Amino acid sequence: MALIPPFFLDCVVAIGFDTAKGERQYVATGFLYGNFFKKDGEQKLYHVFLVTNKHVFEGNEVAWLRFNPEVDEPAREFEVSLLDAEKKQLWLAHPDPEVDLAVIVINAPVLRENKIRFEFFSSDMHIANRKQVLESGISEGDGVFVLGFPMGLIGEKRNFVIVRQGVIARIRDTLTGNSKEFLIDATIFPGNSGGPVVTRPEIVSIEGTKAVSTAYLLGVVSSYVPYIDIAFSTQTKRPRITFEENSGLAAVVPIDYLAEIIEAATAALKKQKEEAPTETTQSVPEKPAT
Repeated sequence: MALIPPFFLDCVVAIGFDTAKGERQYVATGFLYGNFFKKDGEQKLYHVFLVTNKHVFEGNEVAWLRFNPEVDEPAREFEVSLLDAEKKQLWLAHPDPEVDLAVIVINAPVLRENKIRFEFFSSDMHIANRKQVLESGISEGDGVFVLGFPMGLIGEKRNFVIVRQGVIARIRDTLTGNSKEFLIDATIFPGNSGGPVVTRPEIVSIEGTKAVSTAYLLGVVSSYVPYIDIAFSTQTKRPRITFEENSGLAAVVPIDYLAEIIEAATAALKKQKEEAPTETTQSVPEKPAT
């Protein structure tokens, strides 16, 4: 019995960068997100974006995305320019500096032409924003899955997403608008940044509450919450050494903020098409979340 829709795993992408020594290191996670914008007969049309954290893209000119081919062949790498020839930023970040979220347009038809295996979370079917979370009764203690590539563990031959599970530790302050992140009790590591957090389907619930029976995209991993301890000198009473450890809690950016960036990105995409038309949409049949 699968608790995660299998195609969710094909939405997740490893993100890498070249070091000064010319070595390629995969240090973050991203995922593909399809923003529905219209219907063409029986087909739905989406603009496809790569989603990750702002801190993943900052300071870099080029990123590498690692995808699996449709056939059983080694994973392939695709170069993505983050700056144009004039060093102008090609990716969009949320305008709020406290929201660690970024997107860049992905040319889905090119991936199809190269026979790359990929899917995307659909904005109209696979997400749970704040309104939907409140309506469904998702709350503290509900299970979640974190999808990504911690510690650069991307798989030798092909991408193999690592799935970890946890629970929502605190979300009510986010639902009331008092926080821009919610917390999950799940251990994450460097490399998880930018990975999707999805709900764990349940078939039972306590009396008076709803069971969350479908997997939905809730948010994007930002960072782990550190536990910091300070060693003081017994002689001077001044701090000497600071120790930082992973507390086992992780901060997650709600999916609502992604919609805000996508709105700006769609406007930019429309302007780009008017100036130099390119095909960046993807046509797919309707697909249920589970």
